[in-house]
Amino acid sequence: MSERIEAAPTAAADDAIVIAGMAVEAPGGIDTPEDFFDALAAGADLIGPMPRDRDWPIDQVLALDDIAGWGAVPDAGGFLDGAAEFDPQFFGLSPREAAAMDPQQRVAMRVAWRAVENTGINPAALDGAEVGVFFGASAMEYGPRAAAVNEYSGHRIAGTALGSVSGRISHALGLTGPSMTVDTACASSLTAIHQAAAAVRSGECDWAIAGGVCVMGSPGAFFEFSRNNALAADGRCRSYSAGATGTVWGEGAGAVIIETAAAARAAGHRIYGVIAGSRVNHNGGGGPIVVPSAQAQRRVIEATIGAAGIDPASVDLIEGHGTGTLGDPMELSALADTYGAARSPQHPAAVGSVKSNAGHAQAASGVLGLIKVLLCGRHATIVASRFSDDPTDEIDWPTSGLRLATATEPWPARDGRRAAAVSSFGVSGTNAHLIVDMPEAVSV
Repeated sequence: MSERIEAAPTAAADDAIVIAGMAVEAPGGIDTPEDFFDALAAGADLIGPMPRDRDWPIDQVLALDDIAGWGAVPDAGGFLDGAAEFDPQFFGLSPREAAAMDPQQRVAMRVAWRAVENTGINPAALDGAEVGVFFGASAMEYGPRAAAVNEYSGHRIAGTALGSVSGRISHALGLTGPSMTVDTACASSLTAIHQAAAAVRSGECDWAIAGGVCVMGSPGAFFEFSRNNALAADGRCRSYSAGATGTVWGEGAGAVIIETAAAARAAGHRIYGVIAGSRVNHNGGGGPIVVPSAQAQRRVIEATIGAAGIDPASVDLIEGHGTGTLGDPMELSALADTYGAARSPQHPAAVGSVKSNAGHAQAASGVLGLIKVLLCGRHATIVASRFSDDPTDEIDWPTSGLRLATATEPWPARDGRRAAAVSSFGVSGTNAHLIVDMPEAVSV
């Protein structure tokens, strides 16, 4: 039986926006938060070879570096084992309609259902509820073109629409609140959570299911980054490491339940954490749209700290974007100028990224990072970031107020709380940042 976790006496104010449930699917066959934490705490490598059951032109992908100016593609990524598994009848769908659905819709429905159950709510008893759904996702090129005659014609419009990622969840559960899919590229899921929190705060819905999903329907992302010579040579995402040579693509899905603290307590729901503040901005014009901006990242972090009304020195753990690309030094610079500047060199904030374990889950990366820090808070443990024993020399670590999380270690509470931050930056120029304040948890 799962351990029951309750908020400590230092409970959140009634109108605080809290996270009261979660669910996750990650590479390595992970489909529970407990398995996710165990893998991260063990420093597990969740990267595997490209799937051979998706009709991908694997030989062509792995030979892209034969083209002048293109980079090598390693036979590696963070792929979901259960991406093709789905029970259509459970969700009231026909097998033909389910086959025409982007697998991102199927996986999103599954994790949303589990997140509701994790909260202690019966998903089958929600018909007509004023509940919102906010999910991050990006187009992943699943299936044949819609402009063709085949056995799936008639189901392709809903089956490929990004809006159906959230719409399927609302439809399956009978939810009548706002329902929207958010695409801000790699910042999508954290942006969706930001919007969900705002909707609950304003009373637009009673509570919300929020998160993100990424299942690659084609190897298109490998083609793009091969042409940009931005894929990791060894198929591992060495976040903030001197040995980083690029990123590695991954998949995943996560969902969290967002409601007010008063509603959570009234219903007897556990409180994993309080969304103390979140903000989203854009790099603006100037350079190429795909190039990160340290200045814009500093602005979004400062705005989030201001919205949270929190001392940045109290943030002990930062789950960074950490793609293993040229953006890492810029991100570290922004973190050093904000959180690091508030810390003493003797007590730096720990920095890490789940991408070092599982690759870059793109639209789902932010929610996977958020669930990681929530689980760290629940277990009073900071987990190590892989490859952190070889930190980049692009930042002066001793004076930065930052350190890489090099080992799994205890995370003591401060005045009954633990605070952490999560960042996501999209290739479209969008930046998202969130601060979560976690009550010291006790087993009952």
